[in-house]
Amino acid sequence: MTYSTNNISTEHIEKKRIAIIGAGLAGSLLALKLSQQGYAVDVYERRSDPRALSAHAGRSINLGLSKRGMQALASVGLLEEVLKTAVVMRGRVIHFPDGSTKYQAYGKNDNEVLHSIDRNELNNLLLDHSEQYKDLKLHFNHKLVSAEKTKRLLEFSNEGRVVTVTPAWVIGADGAFSTMRKEMQYGERADYQQEYLEWGYKELTLEAGSDGQSVIELSALHVWPRNHCLFVSHPNLDGSHTLTLFLPFKGADSFQCLHTPADVRVLIDKYFPDLTPLLPSLLEQWDRHPVGALITTRTNQWSFEDWAVLVGDACHAVYPFFGQGMNSAFEDCYMLIALLAERPTDLATVFKTYEEKRRLHTDALAELSKQNFTELRQKVQSPWFHARKKLDVLLNKLFPSAWLPLYTMIAHTTIPYAEARERARRQDNVINFGSAAIFCLIGISVVMLLS
Repeated sequence: MTYSTNNISTEHIEKKRIAIIGAGLAGSLLALKLSQQGYAVDVYERRSDPRALSAHAGRSINLGLSKRGMQALASVGLLEEVLKTAVVMRGRVIHFPDGSTKYQAYGKNDNEVLHSIDRNELNNLLLDHSEQYKDLKLHFNHKLVSAEKTKRLLEFSNEGRVVTVTPAWVIGADGAFSTMRKEMQYGERADYQQEYLEWGYKELTLEAGSDGQSVIELSALHVWPRNHCLFVSHPNLDGSHTLTLFLPFKGADSFQCLHTPADVRVLIDKYFPDLTPLLPSLLEQWDRHPVGALITTRTNQWSFEDWAVLVGDACHAVYPFFGQGMNSAFEDCYMLIALLAERPTDLATVFKTYEEKRRLHTDALAELSKQNFTELRQKVQSPWFHARKKLDVLLNKLFPSAWLPLYTMIAHTTIPYAEARERARRQDNVINFGSAAIFCLIGISVVMLLS
């Protein structure tokens, strides 16, 4: 999908201030774009300024920037600057239990790649550029307490004092546990679904070698798939890799069972023996990094009249296994700004249209992300899986416009998620029918030969 985001007429923009709740990736991107368009913006964030924190503070799962996110960053003029801090990932390397590996390219050429970026660096970059605009103000340590819809009033807690503001309108970009969503939907006929994955995650760092070079292939995502657990690695510019261990919370060989350093060492040796010599500081890192939880959410009523609207995880958090959390949030921002450009004085219609155009597809992404968890743990080890991937790539090369692998549609195009899912299903049916026809012909031939 392609929209113009550069045609807002400033004559329609009243100098009433817009409030953005949350200074994460989506909130910062929106603050920057709206400021570029001439709006006066206040960003309220419950945390301290992340730029003043340690580089290792906060959430740091590396992110895979793909087409949808790149489109949004290009619209604010930051794509080239962001790519300079990223590592190109041309494919993924599968690490098998016996120590062998298998490389799988992401696409059919060098244009179909992902870019590994540091969440915190990207967030800081967006905030730095946003702050250059005189009509934008960043308010840190401001926790949203309530939103009174009828009075169009927001109340924040700021270091023991109450701050009350009356913005012209509000964007809720405050994450999966959004206070703005709860306040906006209070008393409304809104649906909300929340699901925790029975697995959690812990982050570790695979340091570069003594020569400063990566000890494993740098330009790839690395996956250690096991039925019971999973390691995923994103590369960094300094030659290190951010490792993320996904493990059940409860049961045998789970986070619940890891009481001592010896327990941790036994588990890693058991499932990932090839990683053991590469992680000399494993136990030190294990103690330093907490266990995180994974959540997916779905909701309806993303907006209230012409006053409030939600973006990103506030309305559709997803598991990270398709690498689309940030990309889909940025696509929200891109579409919202584009619709605002078309009807800058009709916010109620803009908000309603935005939800109608997005919710079907973000719900589809939630389903796809959950399915890809099974793929990463189990299917990537199957020869049949690799054969099917090769067939997809071959058919794509033969029929580039008629046949697109699902991963290509999700990561390397802006085809809406639900449309990509349905197209992939139709392609699966073609292959299944073709396979059945081939086996049928083989069977008939055998019978004829034996008769």
